[in-house]
Amino acid sequence: MKEIRSSGTWGSALSTDEFAAIRAVGFEPVGQVLGAAVYNIGFSGGYNCPGAWSGFGSYAQAYRSVTQVSGRGGYGSFGPLTQAMYDARHLAINRMVTECAELGGHGIVGVALTIGSFPAGGMEFKAIGTAVRAPGSPPLQTPFSSDVTGQDFAKLISSGWVPAGLALGISVGARHDDWLTVGQTRWGAGNAEVVGYTELVNDTRHDARQQLEKDVRRLGGEGVVVRRMDMRVHERECPIQEHGKDHIVEATIVGTAVVRFASVAKPPPPLAILSLDPQRRQAARVRL
Repeated sequence: MKEIRSSGTWGSALSTDEFAAIRAVGFEPVGQVLGAAVYNIGFSGGYNCPGAWSGFGSYAQAYRSVTQVSGRGGYGSFGPLTQAMYDARHLAINRMVTECAELGGHGIVGVALTIGSFPAGGMEFKAIGTAVRAPGSPPLQTPFSSDVTGQDFAKLISSGWVPAGLALGISVGARHDDWLTVGQTRWGAGNAEVVGYTELVNDTRHDARQQLEKDVRRLGGEGVVVRRMDMRVHERECPIQEHGKDHIVEATIVGTAVVRFASVAKPPPPLAILSLDPQRRQAARVRL
């Protein structure tokens, strides 16, 4: 970082339009920044069946299952896996923010968060973006991070809002396929709602939104601008019931927490003007 800062040049992941938008609101890029972490997921916490509840085990599963989400915990939930995903992403983001501070930046725009398998084992969590600064302004104790584009960043600043940081909402939900779900997904069931699947996706998304709100409050934000919402669904063999199936849903919400820093005066309302020329008024009536 010292070498880059003393070189007198900077790199970025900005497009031409993004660069022009950032410069228009008084910011300039200082360099491309990166943070990464490779995690081994050794324990997910979801090895038990989410339907094995209240001590009835497979008896309860056969008739009416329950949905378990990581935010609530419970038997068979994926709380430890979700916590590891938070820790890995926060570690990558914090390393990226550290690079931004060392380059003299006030924050990061256009952050791309990615996750992929690592060839030697584990998962690689990566955050990459462009550090920017407002020349002449004092350094911030902690630079902000955001996934908004350069144009959207300029719109936020022009409207009196500033990014506070990247906010994450992550939830993993699980549900055992009970007799009702199996019956509603048979070929002869016709066109009908699969109640268990609806409950699974709704509960998981709701939990992800709740976790996002907690992260916004942690960052001191007043609100959040959501840029990406992802959901993945997969099926697995039930670990405690032969021939049984469980469905797992992973919901992820990524956005930028924002804080108001200035009141922007509202533009005056449009002024209606009536022409006093009778010929013009007559022409306007004819056109209508």
